Amino acid sequence: MADKLKVLAENGVKRTNETRVRAMDVIDQLVAKGKKVNFNSVHVQSGISKSFLYRDEETRKRIEERRSCDIDNEMNRRAKYDKTSRSKDVIIQAKDKRIAKIEAQNQMLQMELEHLRGLIYTER
Repeated sequence: MADKLKVLAENGVKRTNETRVRAMDVIDQLVAKGKKVNFNSVHVQSGISKSFLYRDEETRKRIEERRSCDIDNEMNRRAKYDKTSRSKDVIIQAKDKRIAKIEAQNQMLQMELEHLRGLIYTER
């Protein structure tokens, strides 16, 4: 009886190790393909139950590390977009200032032109 239990325990450890290796391979494949790594994507790709992925500490740590890297990359990409958005706003403000300055100058020139026309008209 003890031998049977020993064999069952050994088979359980062997299956756990094989499943862990398969999960690690799937994580590596997802990273290589540039896809997001999370518990659901590993579950779908490998067919390993989510409960195993959450329960096995080594697999869980690896998935969480990759997921945090994906989140960091996404945040960096958004920060870059925000920078370009801010710089665009600065450019628009500079153009608005320039337009206002040119419009004021144009108005002054029109007033000067009217004044000069009035002088020419009175001389005739």
